Amino acid sequence: MDKILYLSQFDLMSSLSEADLIEMDGMTSITTIAKNRQIQTPDTFTEGFYFVKRGKVRLYTLNPEGKQFTLDILTEGNVFGEMNGISLGTRAVYIETMEECDICLMNKQRFEQFLIEHPEFMMRLMNVLSERIKRMSELTQTLALGSLHEKVIHNLFRLAEQMGCIQEDEYYRIQLGLTHQEIAWMAGATRESVTIVMQDLAKAGRIRTGFKSVSLHRDEIATLRKITPHL
Repeated sequence: MDKILYLSQFDLMSSLSEADLIEMDGMTSITTIAKNRQIQTPDTFTEGFYFVKRGKVRLYTLNPEGKQFTLDILTEGNVFGEMNGISLGTRAVYIETMEECDICLMNKQRFEQFLIEHPEFMMRLMNVLSERIKRMSELTQTLALGSLHEKVIHNLFRLAEQMGCIQEDEYYRIQLGLTHQEIAWMAGATRESVTIVMQDLAKAGRIRTGFKSVSLHRDEIATLRKITPHL
């Protein structure tokens, strides 16, 4: 595995020179984790910054009844964790792989020194934290005030912006396989109720569904971008 090549593809790393990437490579330890395995629970949290080098991971919480609620899905180049007072808000959550992943852990002492010596990188890290906070604030408002239809559409749009889309006629297919159960976890609802909502949205032409695939109509995306331009 060419770790330097992977690191150079991270948006977060784009401000670094090749020499800096080589230095960061020396701070990196990589673990390959199989699909549907827990990386962290609130009880097993350990301080450190982690990079998703390959694959996708899901961040979620559990209520007292054991019901899951998905907070976020992170893909290649995203970071999670907490170190020396810098937190990305993932201390008290469950994190599990959605597919086989390569997870990169940064050495704490060497990474802290690296941040001091590379202020541009530090600023990019702060931007990641700021964007995460904005997204979670928007999600909280939608979950508190919106109908289930609005919650489902909002989360599908959020995924479309994160994962990217492929245009197919008047629809944009989200580049992530999704089951109704996974959508239900994001909306904080039951699979049965989300299935009914998905059928309603499809009949209205707002979405198009296939086997583990969801597409948003272009008018839906245009409307949502006006409402939530920072997403």
